Amino acid sequence: MDNKELQMAPAHLTSAPHSNIQHFVTENSVCTKEISFAVDNGSIDYVDFGGGCEGNLKAIANMIEGMSVDFVLDRFSGITCGSKSTSCVDQLCHALTEHMEQKQSN
Repeated sequence: MDNKELQMAPAHLTSAPHSNIQHFVTENSVCTKEISFAVDNGSIDYVDFGGGCEGNLKAIANMIEGMSVDFVLDRFSGITCGSKSTSCVDQLCHALTEHMEQKQSN
């Protein structure tokens, strides 16, 4: 991405606005290799998928930012991609589940 594109890119694509960003490395079977996200008070504040179907994942990220973690888990857990047993958005659900479990155990 050159400087012109960087200046025109939405804020969530140029820098993470939160200091509590979590990073999750996905299973090898999906196109997304890493998911970065931030959760605040049970709500998803930020999501960025590293790799995968860029347009679809940008749309998903924009759609779920501001939604509750519970709602996202209810709607997107278990979604598969083609013949794979998981998907990029299902991997986000795995990441959110791990995050919430760690938060509860602390």
